[in-house]
Amino acid sequence: MTEYTDHHGPEGLRTRGTIIVVPGRGETRATYTRLGRRLAADAYRVRVVDAPSVDTGDPAGALDRFGDRLAEAVADTADDGAVVRPVVLVGADTGAVAVAALLGGDRPPAVFRPDAVVLAGLPGGAAATAATWDEELDVRTSCPAHRGTLTDDSQVRRGSLGDAVPAALLSAALDSESDVPALLLVGDTDPLADRDALVRTTKSLARARLSVVRGAHHDVLNDVQHRSVAAEVVSFLETLRNELVPVVAVESSAW
Repeated sequence: MTEYTDHHGPEGLRTRGTIIVVPGRGETRATYTRLGRRLAADAYRVRVVDAPSVDTGDPAGALDRFGDRLAEAVADTADDGAVVRPVVLVGADTGAVAVAALLGGDRPPAVFRPDAVVLAGLPGGAAATAATWDEELDVRTSCPAHRGTLTDDSQVRRGSLGDAVPAALLSAALDSESDVPALLLVGDTDPLADRDALVRTTKSLARARLSVVRGAHHDVLNDVQHRSVAAEVVSFLETLRNELVPVVAVESSAW
């Protein structure tokens, strides 16, 4: 079985960049089919990898192996010998933790340096206390389609949100001093988020923005607001291509 799930842009259009999506606890590559297709429709090359292991016994070793896997995944997107930049890592939940910790540590990915990152649903120290699958879904999302996707996927590991995130890994992510442009996304009803910590992290980074999604739960990339969230991600990608200068600026508005 392939290690990746790929989504390609419309035929005949120039590829605008490479996006690597990193799932979180319990998720599979199929969890991000809808997002992958939507981003690919805007002519981005999208590759979804498997969720990283956050080994509580050897978090540093797990992070090293994750970095190697990311570098291989990026290098393998080159159809004609060159990776299409910008290269952007999109991480969710512990996928976001691993991406942020990797870039904030002493050992960045060996083969590449991403041009930007999207960190979605970065968890705090609290674990979910859901006793049933329906309760876990309530933590994750209120989107009927996403709830169905998770429920129908036999590879989704139920109860995974109760797994603790290694403290050392979480600290490395939240205390990162990376200068890579970053978009942080959090749902304002996410019970696993530590909003104060996210604000501190955003302010400590050289080039970062924290966007709060009204009404969204933990799976902020896949909740009811997924269209608006995808638009926010695309807007960030286009701003990145324009040297972080917003392409559209509101000069006057009545709302």
